[in-house]
Amino acid sequence: MITMENIVREGHPSLRKVAKEVNLPPTDEEKLLLEDMLTFLKNSQDEKICSQYNLRPGVGLAAPQLGIEKRMLAVHFEDLNGKHYSYGLFNPKIVSHSVEKAYLAAGEGCLSVDRNVEGYVPRYARITIKATDLEGNQVKLRLRDYAAIVFQHEIDHLNGVMFYDHINSENPFSIPENSKAIE
Repeated sequence: MITMENIVREGHPSLRKVAKEVNLPPTDEEKLLLEDMLTFLKNSQDEKICSQYNLRPGVGLAAPQLGIEKRMLAVHFEDLNGKHYSYGLFNPKIVSHSVEKAYLAAGEGCLSVDRNVEGYVPRYARITIKATDLEGNQVKLRLRDYAAIVFQHEIDHLNGVMFYDHINSENPFSIPENSKAIE
């Protein structure tokens, strides 16, 4: 079972490297890892398990956050409209995005960052991604608003980018141009 002890923190080299593509079909070991990543997210959102194992609640996890430099991510969350997203993905790629931007009004956090980093993180308001799921199917997801932000945060991890790299260092709360706040 993945716990907070398995998650690498700021300063770990794998968080700043571009992760390698996973050869498809993935190995049983890679599939098991991705399933474990998804289970961690589900556990982290269960109050009882969360307190029992001292987990921090999370909605996404990328393999580099476990010190594994492979293009794999898991997400498990419900958007603000009640739509449920639960995926383990290999080699996700953003294939198109909107000009319009969006940002979380409350800012972003990260399981690999143990401190509060204030400021707005500009993201694309809408994205389309292609990936391979746990069953080996090619998937194409059209995402908007909160869901688009979650996926972009995790894909950034696959590219060695941390969320705070996007924050305006001069004025962390300057509203990104052509953007909308997601509450």
